[in-house]
Amino acid sequence: MLSAEHRAIIKATVPLLESGGEALTTHFYNMMLNEHPEVRPMFNLANQASGAQQRALANGVLMYARHIDQLEQLGGLVSQIINKHVSLNVQPEHYPIVGQCLLRSIREVLGAEIATDAVIEAWAAAYQQLAGLLIGLEEKIYADREATPGGWRGTRLFRVARKVRESDEITSFYLRPDDGGELLAFQPGQYIGVRLVIDGEEVRRNYSLSAMSNGREYRISVKREPNGTVSKYLHEQISENDALELFAPAGDFKLETGEKPLVLISGGVGITPTMAMLQAALKTSRPVHFIHAARHGGVHAFRDAIDALAARHPQLKRFYCYEQRRAGDADVHGIGYINEAHLQKWLPETRDVDVYFLGPIAFMKAIKKSLKAIGVPESQSRYEFFGPAAALE
Repeated sequence: MLSAEHRAIIKATVPLLESGGEALTTHFYNMMLNEHPEVRPMFNLANQASGAQQRALANGVLMYARHIDQLEQLGGLVSQIINKHVSLNVQPEHYPIVGQCLLRSIREVLGAEIATDAVIEAWAAAYQQLAGLLIGLEEKIYADREATPGGWRGTRLFRVARKVRESDEITSFYLRPDDGGELLAFQPGQYIGVRLVIDGEEVRRNYSLSAMSNGREYRISVKREPNGTVSKYLHEQISENDALELFAPAGDFKLETGEKPLVLISGGVGITPTMAMLQAALKTSRPVHFIHAARHGGVHAFRDAIDALAARHPQLKRFYCYEQRRAGDADVHGIGYINEAHLQKWLPETRDVDVYFLGPIAFMKAIKKSLKAIGVPESQSRYEFFGPAAALE
């Protein structure tokens, strides 16, 4: 338990974190990744280069400090963190490394006059409290998944049963367990972790499961990023019948059951988890409005599949918006960026709907703002980040 003195010191550091948290976390990541290569596989270096990871950690540390007296106020942040950790197989032995580097960074960035021995002691106790909480929650997930039919702990070997091109940028990989055993069910919207060794370096990445659970195989649909080490490797080096190591499904962004009309909004590769959600929703009588934005027809994945579903399911209405429509592209319902006017037309007449949306950060900011403007309750709008979490306000 943290002492009252520790709590007071942690809360007193909040203004410092508000003004200098990103500098602190940048120093922390540089130190940890340089001195402890064993944790490098857990981190996407592209997110380091962009600063997204540093901003996400700075926000997390700040939120923890602000709510040190009422950790229940952290809400979904803890669930997001533990699910990301579980998907990458973070283990208890990784936590001391993070703690040591964080405390050193506090001392080195803030200086000994501010980061006194008392401050370091308070943050050491606070980190120990947080680490204990996360380790306990993560172990429960690991144990539950291992005990569930078809589940496992650590990595499990899968084979690429099929590799299917979905667009100019996105390719699907159908993955079946190499042992031929039972396969753990997952919730629409969740993701899996993939472990690879590329040029002698271990890397781990999360990919959304893009088809609903069927007990036989998993499907991930990967966008080839121009500078994406892992996505390029999957597209260019992985073929049918090749082996991949997977961690079991995780994620707190899940399709909830309900009777309200369902609205699925995606931009670009954000379509991948909504495909699993769409397939699951069409097993019910729930009305579904599926809205997707793409740059143009060449990068629009799954269009034929969605159109085929719409032909078979009158409850499904779909709307497509292209940034620009090229010669030869099929008809779309909007040109440019999805805006408030589009959503006014494409959503059901009632605003009492459940909305799930994903895509690039700028896209998500615009969607969140537009949904609020047209009267969709914020409590009924849910979203997920493919990379580190960011503010959408």
